[in-house]
Amino acid sequence: MGQAPPQFLDEPPSSQTLTSYDREHMVLYLRLLDSARDGADWREAVQILFGLDPECDPERCRHIHQTHLARAHWMTAHGYRELVRESQRP
Repeated sequence: MGQAPPQFLDEPPSSQTLTSYDREHMVLYLRLLDSARDGADWREAVQILFGLDPECDPERCRHIHQTHLARAHWMTAHGYRELVRESQRP
């Protein structure tokens, strides 16, 4: 049996700090960043990473991809600092 795709919102919660959603979707964020770096088409990425068919609802799929990729970029610029601070606590 294949693994079910992770549960996700159409848009990640907007916050200036890490959310539980961010923590739960860290691997997804990393995979989105990798696919963007590799020049993958957003339709392919949303199909593979979210388990969605972009042909059925292209606007929703593109929105999901864009908002999660934006949050992934936020994580690399800001959110990671919280993870570093947490890892340095005794």
